[in-house]
Amino acid sequence: MQFPVDKISDNIWEVPTAYNRHMKVPARVYADSHLLDAMMRDDTLTQAINITQLPGLLKYSVTLPDGHQGYGFPIGGVGAFDMNEGIITPGGVGYDINCGVRLMRTDLTFKEVDAKKQELINEIFKLVPCGVGVGSKLRLSTSELERAVSEGIQWAVDKGFGWDRDASHSEEGGGMKEANPDKVSHRALKRGSSQLGTLGAGNHFLEIAKVDKIFDEKAAKAYGITDPEQVVIWVHTGSRGFGHQVATDYIRIMEEATRKYRIRLPARELACAPLNSREAQDYYEAMSCAVNWAFINRHIIMHQVRIAFEHIFKRSAEDMGMELVYGMTHNTAKKEEHTIDGKRIQAMVHRKGAARAFGPGRDDLPLDYRAIGQPVLLVGTMGTASYLLKGTERGEEASFASTAHGAGRVMSRAGARRQFDARHVISELAKKGIVIKAASGRIVEEESPDSYKDVHRVAQVSHEVGLAEKVMMSSPIAVAKG
Repeated sequence: MQFPVDKISDNIWEVPTAYNRHMKVPARVYADSHLLDAMMRDDTLTQAINITQLPGLLKYSVTLPDGHQGYGFPIGGVGAFDMNEGIITPGGVGYDINCGVRLMRTDLTFKEVDAKKQELINEIFKLVPCGVGVGSKLRLSTSELERAVSEGIQWAVDKGFGWDRDASHSEEGGGMKEANPDKVSHRALKRGSSQLGTLGAGNHFLEIAKVDKIFDEKAAKAYGITDPEQVVIWVHTGSRGFGHQVATDYIRIMEEATRKYRIRLPARELACAPLNSREAQDYYEAMSCAVNWAFINRHIIMHQVRIAFEHIFKRSAEDMGMELVYGMTHNTAKKEEHTIDGKRIQAMVHRKGAARAFGPGRDDLPLDYRAIGQPVLLVGTMGTASYLLKGTERGEEASFASTAHGAGRVMSRAGARRQFDARHVISELAKKGIVIKAASGRIVEEESPDSYKDVHRVAQVSHEVGLAEKVMMSSPIAVAKG
């Protein structure tokens, strides 16, 4: 579909309010012309325009360079809502609440790891259950799970998973304090009790990679990245059945709330409630539990990866320098302070498939990163690259401190299965020196690198606009897929 998109400057576009009488503010898009063209081939911009019609939206809706059609918000969509007049909507967070990623650095070199990459990925596959519906060896009672999702990764550390210092390098310190398990359904708790420490499927992955390029040596050094041949590990997964059930439960509640509060919706998928309502508070507290569940999930997976490396290299994780660089979330709604029209105000910032990117000086950042800015993790595909960036003050102003979270799909999963053959994909990856271990050939086809946008283009737009600036790029050596 074509829209009257105004070019504001290089890589910045807007659909003006004149396009639709219900738009309260413009729909802002950060993309080059190639990425923008892809957005016009699905409902990305329609969904971005829909956001602008919701009560209390501040400034403009934001669509990031990896934007593509999603549920409610586009994936790569951001909306900040006034705390007094605005709303909260599960459609601006998604079903996989706190789908997110962790980056771990090591002191190991590419040469050391490349020789053992098959052994490593086999060992990781043993220790980290992967795939649809796959359960964990960890089984929690309802009361223990309620405690876990109240505390976040501190619960996991207390149980012997990971290190005390890991929490300081996690967004929100690894736990949202607003979590209240009383607002979570019995079914969600049941689904969440047997999946902690599992990777799941879809675009989730666990990747061993080598540093290919360092763009900003000062920032890279602050983050523990010092060598172009250094090995790093990426963990990308979310809240699995627990978060999906929380979303399912509250979408139904929000549909009733929309009618109760007589909110006009441009699309049913944006069912919402006023931020000062009981329904909104209940959802926020339940969502926070799912955020914490996902933080714990990635934390346990990281712990198991450290063990896998210890088994193969016969050295301690400490000795190998396996430190967490940062852990962040891509699907949340959070209360944050931002500058709007020269005033610092509280807003409920929805990020759907979007990475938070705070600039230097924020109290929310780890002390050792505060002068540099927040590490921002932008993940690519199993055959291309992933990027570490840093948040900027420019980005805080331009996008409510948000940037792209990944490459973004250009082809549906069904379309990818029709076009790609698993054996061919595996063969092509092998030619690049990448080994892959997956639960099924189907997931290899769905996740073919060619079914995604060019991650380098996405990262470059973020860098040029100043949403987040490039620090390091890595390329995969070995990948585990659910």
